[in-house]
Amino acid sequence: MTTHRRADANVRMPESTPWYRQRWPWLLIAGPAIVVVAGIVTIGLAIRSDDGLVADDYYKQGLAINQLIGRAERARTLGIVADVTLDADGRVRAEVAGSGSGPETVPAAITLILAHPTRAGGDLRAELRRGPDGSYAGAVEAAAPSRWRLIVESSTWRLPAAEIEGLPARVRLDAAAS
Repeated sequence: MTTHRRADANVRMPESTPWYRQRWPWLLIAGPAIVVVAGIVTIGLAIRSDDGLVADDYYKQGLAINQLIGRAERARTLGIVADVTLDADGRVRAEVAGSGSGPETVPAAITLILAHPTRAGGDLRAELRRGPDGSYAGAVEAAAPSRWRLIVESSTWRLPAAEIEGLPARVRLDAAAS
């Protein structure tokens, strides 16, 4: 520390440094500056990402859930069971059986849904057509390695979902098990 003498007294005064060379003002400024940067980053994330959990038509979705419950109940009444095989390249084969043999139990086409558990935009659908041997076949886009919910449904019934860990997979869906 250097000192200098004042001309009017023999008092020694310490030489002061400017504020921007001091440590404490920067430590006090750092906290609010970090909060401002974090706020800007949070706003950017909120604008860029989609909040798939919020729905504008929640009432209609509630009514649709009641229809899904009715379709699941219909599958249970018909005793529908499906053995689904998904290959790594996206080929799908399903064998559907039930207590009846009419077009309601074994329709000409069924829908297979691979639902992503957290991103609704990532769901995959495939229409499976019944072949001459009675089994259903089709293809779905190659699914990313992840956990998926496998759902099989027709226009009148819906089987309960099963969890799979990517492709390939073999699953048995049984309406009576739910």
